[in-house]
Amino acid sequence: MKKIFAPLTHRLLTMLSVVLMLVFSSQVSAKHAKLIELEKSLANHKGQVVYLDFWASWCIPCKASFPWMNEMQQKYQSQGLKIITVNLDADKAHALAFLQEHPADFDVIYDPNGKIARHFNLPGMPSSMIFNREGKLVETHVGFTEEKKVKYQQSLSRLLVQE
Repeated sequence: MKKIFAPLTHRLLTMLSVVLMLVFSSQVSAKHAKLIELEKSLANHKGQVVYLDFWASWCIPCKASFPWMNEMQQKYQSQGLKIITVNLDADKAHALAFLQEHPADFDVIYDPNGKIARHFNLPGMPSSMIFNREGKLVETHVGFTEEKKVKYQQSLSRLLVQE
């Protein structure tokens, strides 16, 4: 009896391991897809100063940051500024409704599962990061107020004049 079931058991175990490998690899690739999307975007803008902003529709300071980011993109784009934002709403419809009221003249990446946010260990919302022209992270910020807005703009303009 054992001899009859042995090949069948071996085949089932082999098939099970193949299925598990496929499931695991698809979960891993889905898990990292958003991070890869961001990494590609950052790589495409090497040589530029990148302001990376994390936001959500429920974030009150985010509403104030959007006009400022639009202004910065418009003012400094020709000097090499690129603004990229990452939305963390679980439901994309909330993000789209937010963008109807607060339009974005910059790139928006949707990260409903928060993979990118977890990668960067965000300390709060909104969070932003500034990458220099070499692609190195040089500043991390939490929050958005009038005082911080001035500081962020000073950092951007300082980095933009550096070659």
